[in-house]
Parts: sequence; structure tokens; C-alpha cells
Amino acid sequence: MEHTTLLNTYFRLFDASRTEDTAMNDLLSLFTEDAEIVLNGHSRIGFEDFVKAFHANNQDIKHMWDGWNLQEDGTYHTNWAVCGKASNGAVYAQTGVDIARLNADGKIIYLENKPTDKNAFSTYTA
Repeated sequence: MEHTTLLNTYFRLFDASRTEDTAMNDLLSLFTEDAEIVLNGHSRIGFEDFVKAFHANNQDIKHMWDGWNLQEDGTYHTNWAVCGKASNGAVYAQTGVDIARLNADGKIIYLENKPTDKNAFSTYTA
């Protein structure tokens, strides 16, 4: 799968994986098991725990994003926006930038989420 197609699939599956087991399995298959996930400067290894915690704290979410652009350092960048409804019923909207790096097998090995609001998603950085 071409890299930008894979990264677009990541966003589509992220939203669908909240309610669809097949989408969750497909989403997880896009990442290496030891992928580094960086959110607001906080790093963790592994995507599965992050995505499951995110879904547990949200009733619904929807992402929109620009096209992924290849950078000179080999990473891909895109601007994104997300609207959601938290598990407590509060609605929210956030924007930011994602930075992704893929390995030679075409799997995501690094994903950095840089929300515009530096306090956004602080629940997931512990």
C-alpha cells in the first residue's frame, strides 16, 4: 500500500475502530508492535493501549485531515481536526499536526500528535 494511502486509512480506521472489531484489527495491523507514539511531547511504546484508552474516554469521534506531505527527513506531516463527544457527554473540537514515519515494510513505526492546544488529550499522556 502506498504510504499516503496507508496514512489516510489510519485516520479512517481510527474513527471506525471505536465500534467495529474488524476496523480495530485492521488499524492495529498498520503499526509495528513497538511503534513510538508521542502525544504532546510524551512518548510511549505501542499503539494499542493508547487507542483503546482513547475510545474508552469518548462516545464518538470524527477526524478530518489535509493530505499527508512527505518531508525531507522521510516523515509525513498532515494538519488534522477532530470533533468528539467525551464519555462524560461533553463535546469538543481540537486541531493539530500529525507526524508519521513508516518502516521498510510500510508499517507505522512512529506517530507524533501535536495538538494546537497543549493541554488537549492530557489524559492519554500519563
